[in-house]
Amino acid sequence: MIKIAPSILAADFSMLRSEIEKVEAGGADYLHIDVMDGHFVPNISIGMPVIRSIRKWSKLHFDVHLMISNPEQYIGEFVKSGADIISVHVEATNHIHRCIQMIKDFGAKACVALNPGTPLSTIEYILDDVDMVLLMTVNPGFGGQEYIPSMTKKIISLKAMIDHVGNPIDIEVDGGIGPDNIYEVTSAGANVIVAGSSIYHSDDVSATIRSLKALSKDLEE
Repeated sequence: MIKIAPSILAADFSMLRSEIEKVEAGGADYLHIDVMDGHFVPNISIGMPVIRSIRKWSKLHFDVHLMISNPEQYIGEFVKSGADIISVHVEATNHIHRCIQMIKDFGAKACVALNPGTPLSTIEYILDDVDMVLLMTVNPGFGGQEYIPSMTKKIISLKAMIDHVGNPIDIEVDGGIGPDNIYEVTSAGANVIVAGSSIYHSDDVSATIRSLKALSKDLEE
């Protein structure tokens, strides 16, 4: 089943509550929350206080993407703040397996994330331990970028790796995805789609979410 995860990075932060309620009412499955530290990526976004605040407004699954160095220092606090899923970058820690185990020990779903230039071989020995793999399809740090075409091949390769393992691991993709290319990425094997600008910058959020799901519908049958 295809799941849509609107990214609040593209929302109007002056009206954050209504922006979240809008996508929840519009049929979103997850809320994708990018946490950036200005060190691992060249931008700074939000942290635990904001997540704690918005948690009480929404019943959506909070898909918290930690684009921060040394994420193991903060995993427990992010779960306590309301994260249901936590993504940590293989590039951001020397102890990715330990991070994954920490996420699970705190009761959240564990996801490992890879930047566009990071090879899939870096996660070969942890696939048995994760619930989801997040492939960045743009260079992380800023919204509104264009999808990197070579990432389709990477999605296909990851799907083959997961099929070989035999576990029900989701493939999430993030960056430059909208109505024009969602069929391409879901055909390749992705089933959790992060969409920021294509949803929040549309005239009708509900219609856009429905359209994204409809364009992937035949892959679910």
